[in-house]
Amino acid sequence: MSTGTLLAIIVPIVVVIALIVAAVFVMRRRRLQERFGPEYDRTLEQADDRHAAERELRERQRRHDALDIRPLSDSVRDRYTREWTNVQDEFVDRPEDAVHDADQLVTALMRDRGYPTEGFDQQIRDLSVDHGQTLQHYRAAHQVETLSTRHRATTEQLRGAMVHYRALFDELLSDGGRARPAAS
Repeated sequence: MSTGTLLAIIVPIVVVIALIVAAVFVMRRRRLQERFGPEYDRTLEQADDRHAAERELRERQRRHDALDIRPLSDSVRDRYTREWTNVQDEFVDRPEDAVHDADQLVTALMRDRGYPTEGFDQQIRDLSVDHGQTLQHYRAAHQVETLSTRHRATTEQLRGAMVHYRALFDELLSDGGRARPAAS
């Protein structure tokens, strides 16, 4: 075979392989973007480079996949709904206490769903896999809750925190559409 013929065979094969590899990377990136939503962009902004950010997100996904995330029974869901109503009612007379109680209720709900609750930063990383769309709410609420423990949050900030906590609470309560089916 001549050199020209070999090149005519090898060059298209190399081009096809390169296109396949590029397509795989694009598909992986797109899956991460879809899975993590706004959290993908946030992680990218905080990382040194795209590869480090995507590696971090894949690690979050691996950790999350090892968790025993479970749906709630109807009775537990009803109990949480009643508790949330009590926290909202508490807001009228004691808004700082209500925000603190909302934070504790969301944390308890995470724990009952199977999420570890060992610290806010880890909670964010674990929740980001299935709840990336609502994490901005949780961050905002937590920031106000931190202000309120020092009595530095305004009533409007406290009201906003309740709305933010409610967004994550509702998603966790409804299982966020991603819980694994209960074992038979």
